[in-house]
Amino acid sequence: MSVARAATVRAAGVAAPPPPLNVDIESLVTEDDTPVDNMPSEKQQRLLTEPLYSSWAGPGGGRAFVAAANVGVFPEPRNPAIVPDVFLSLDVQVHENFWEKRHRSYFVWEFGKPPDLVVEIVSNQKGNEVGSKRLRYARMGVAYYVIHDPFHRLMRDDLRVYRLRDGDYRRQESPRFPELRLGMRLWEGEFEGVWLSGWLRWTDEHDVLIPMGKERAEHAEHLVVEESRRAEQESRRAEEESRRAEQESRRAEQESRRAEQESRRAEEESRRAEQESRRAEEEHRRAEEEHRRAERLAALLRRSGIDPEQA
Repeated sequence: MSVARAATVRAAGVAAPPPPLNVDIESLVTEDDTPVDNMPSEKQQRLLTEPLYSSWAGPGGGRAFVAAANVGVFPEPRNPAIVPDVFLSLDVQVHENFWEKRHRSYFVWEFGKPPDLVVEIVSNQKGNEVGSKRLRYARMGVAYYVIHDPFHRLMRDDLRVYRLRDGDYRRQESPRFPELRLGMRLWEGEFEGVWLSGWLRWTDEHDVLIPMGKERAEHAEHLVVEESRRAEQESRRAEEESRRAEQESRRAEQESRRAEQESRRAEEESRRAEQESRRAEEEHRRAEEEHRRAERLAALLRRSGIDPEQA
């Protein structure tokens, strides 16, 4: 028994049947090519498979998974198979040559374990989702069984989640699947041109919607646009800062020129003041010289008997 199968068996609380020997795959009807699904169910199925492949990295640790819609699951080698609307199986992968008949369907003995989770979408009252299908999934050992009834054909609830315990399903209130690191949520929005308030979507372990490929692309485009806006704003800020710096440089240069002019004026004023001081000193010396000359002349006149005051 594989490790994945053993883990599923322990979680389900049921005994695992031994793998069948010498299975005649060619005698099994694996597909009948009859289009029986309706448009809402088909869209809902793809809304549950596409995001897992486009945006989910799996439960971690590089673990592989298979998610499929409207594909036959064979718990044993006999017809008819049970065909879930959607199923998810961890730690398995599609065979590289899935065109071979033995690899085109989900043969439990080939994959080594049943799916971990199945989803049935109720579109009428004929699917027996709460009856025989529930019993078959329990006997198979599927750990989680989800019934989505958006138009309340069978139930009053939009969503019911069952967890396998001791070989039987018991309802759980929370649409969370800790072992899978996934959850589910009813979502209002548009998918492929159809607006609905009751789409069923996957969430991650933190209850954040796992985006569709289109949403991822739109988000990436939004990030690119935002980054472009930020870059443009930063460019404008840098340009504005450059202009401010240039203006400040011009102001500083003007202030430097003014300071240089003031310095030259002050130097010129200092030279003028020095010249005026020298002139005043020269005038003072001349005045003193004239005074001394006058005194000498007066002395000569007195010696000559002449009164200088009367001369």
